[in-house]
Formats: sequence, C-alpha cells, structure tokens
Amino acid sequence: MDQTPTNRRVIQVGKSIIGPVEPRQKTVRARKPGDYPHVPAPYLDVARKLSSPLLMGPPICDELIAFLRHTFTEEEAGAVRHLGAMKGRTAADIARAAQRPLDEIEPILEGLAKKRAIAGDGPAEKRRFKLLPVMPGMFEMVLIGESPDAMTDWHRRFAELLEALFETGYTLDYADHSAPFVRYLPVGGVLSAHPAALPSDQLEVVLDRYDKFGVGYCQCRMSTPPTGRGCGRPLEVCTAMGTWAEVGIEAGWLRSVSKQGLLEIKREAETHGLVNFIVNVESAKGQASCSCCGCCCKAMRQVTEFNAPAMLAPPHFMPRFDAAKCTHCGRCARACPMGAITVNTDRDQGTLDHQPVRCIGCGLCKLACDKSQAIEMQPVPDYRLPYKSWLSFLLGNAPRLLTTSWKVWRSR
Repeated sequence: MDQTPTNRRVIQVGKSIIGPVEPRQKTVRARKPGDYPHVPAPYLDVARKLSSPLLMGPPICDELIAFLRHTFTEEEAGAVRHLGAMKGRTAADIARAAQRPLDEIEPILEGLAKKRAIAGDGPAEKRRFKLLPVMPGMFEMVLIGESPDAMTDWHRRFAELLEALFETGYTLDYADHSAPFVRYLPVGGVLSAHPAALPSDQLEVVLDRYDKFGVGYCQCRMSTPPTGRGCGRPLEVCTAMGTWAEVGIEAGWLRSVSKQGLLEIKREAETHGLVNFIVNVESAKGQASCSCCGCCCKAMRQVTEFNAPAMLAPPHFMPRFDAAKCTHCGRCARACPMGAITVNTDRDQGTLDHQPVRCIGCGLCKLACDKSQAIEMQPVPDYRLPYKSWLSFLLGNAPRLLTTSWKVWRSR
C-alpha cells in the first residue's frame, strides 16, 4: 500500500466483466470561516480546530459545518471550542476560558463525554477533556456503544452527515502518507490459505497475551443503512482485548466474551466474506480487531471507491495465479473485498487482471477458487513485522505524517 494504485479501472459490461467500477473523485469544496456569516462563531471555531491536518481533518466546508451543527448545540460548541486534542483540560480550565460559571460548563462537558462526542479521562475530581478528531475518532466513539435496535434518529442523522462528509473524498488529501495503522490477520478457514503464516499473523496466538475480551457492534456497517447502503453482514464483530476490553465492558460499550467465543465470532465473520484486521502494534496492554467489508468500512472504501491507499499495512502474503488452471469463472473477483481482481468471463477471451497495490493478501480469492486450485498465497519478500510499541509506531511514521500535514495545510 506504499504506492498509489493505478487509475486504470474496469467498468462492468453485461456479465462478462467482473471487477471494480470507476473510482470516485474528490468533490470537497474548501471554504473559509468568512464564507459562513450566518453560522454562529462557536461552530466556526470548532471547525477550525477539527480541520487541522494534524488531526487528518477535512477542510472547512458545507458538509463539515452541517455535521458540527448536528453533533453539538451552540452552547456545547461554545465549550468545545476551548478544547485541545493533545493535552486534556479540566472543566475549571474550560470555564475560565469561556468566562462562564463552572457549574454551567461542567454538565455540558460531562454530557458530551457521556455521548462520546469528546473524550473525558480520569476520575471526576481530576477529569480532563479532549477534542476528538472527526475520523478516526468521533465517528467510532459516538456509535461504539450503540446497537442497531437502540439507534435514535439523532444517531441516524449523525451517520448520514458523516457519510456525506466522507463521500467528498477529503481523505484523499492524506492518502499518500497514511500510517499503516491496522494489518490483516487470517483466522479459521482462511488460515489454511496462508501455510507460512508467522505466529504474529495468527489471531489465536495474539489472543494468548490477554485474559479479558469484549465484543461490540461494527460502527461502519451500523451507520450505512440510514444512508441507503449496507450489506447485511454480521454486526457484532468488533472486538477488544486486554485493558481496552476492560474499559469497554465497564463503560457498557462491549459485552464480555471468552477467548474461544471471540475466535468463533471471527471465524463466523470470515464465512460471510469479512476480513479481520488488528491494530498494527504489538501492544501488551490492549488490542482491537475489526471484521470489515469493502462496501462499508471507511478505511477499505478509501481503496475500493477512491482507488487510494488507506491506513492498511502492506500484506504479508499475495496471491499467485496459475493461468493454466484458471477457468475465468470470476469467483475470485466476486470474493475480493478490495476490487483487486478483474476477470473477463468470456469463454473464448477469458482474462484475469490482479492489481497488487489494491490487494490486502486476505486469501478469500484462494478460498473461492477451491475447485480449480489456480491460486496460491505466497509470502512477500520485504514484509515488515508489526511495530513493537506505540513509541516505535510514532517514531516510524511521524516524519511523513508531519510532511503530509504541512502539504495539506499549505494547499488549503
């Protein structure tokens, strides 16, 4: 995923071509705060902060303003405008900055933290509040504790406005230098497609480090039905381990499961064509794993719809296709969640095209090709092991992230 995918895409023609469609283009229109004379100042101040390239934020635009006006009341925005994203501030700090009584500001901040629109850390007497980025951040946290049956009209509208913001393509500003935040892990049946998988490649081995496990609903798939999308695949598949699970279970975002129960959830997810990702850091305290689809997952959609790299680490395995065995049935292309395979199923002119820069090495194509056995998964020679700590992750990615942030800031 280190290089930009080619722009050559194939549009499906009848039933002879199976593959990806034309990519979306960036449509966001960057504006200035002065372009919104009728929007209250607190919203514009929050928009300035959330548009920061250091937070991978969108530019100030109509979609961002609409999103913020729904997420916060004007009074809430008046408090949020004084928050920072790096260093937390106490309610007393915010009250002084807003020049308002503490007994008015504190309930506002606590309410927003309970709604998870901002971060609130620490015990009540020392609680500090921080600004959350739009995505990843606010999007995931607001929806993480909800269930499909409990989603309110407010949450549905929140999902619609976030989707409208995502579809502007603003994430393309960060595509060339996104940090490899998550990596793919084979589980269950797919593991058989990766015979040379290292222990760090296997979820069963990773789970041995922890004794606490939790599961919650997928925020991406839960947010798509209100927008007219959705694929109907399993929802209760987002999992956490270690201290991350403890926090989520205690807060009511996750339900407790056993290690075996978590593995069963992940194996079932794979049978529905979902791919299992895990944070690309060998954290001893906590971990998280999503089970994603190319049609709903925001990180995967940056590739499947916008034809650009996302926060996905380069794969450890890649498929090798045996032209002599390939029958051009198209099963591999249908199974590929990334649109990395295009097949012409014409009986006389069958062809197969694989785009490595779109491939995550999940092996679903090999499982789909069980009859002809025309696909084998082979290790990538220059594969990089996951980061050993969050410090090594930050040190390894800080230079290019700062460079990208500078370029985005200048372009806006």
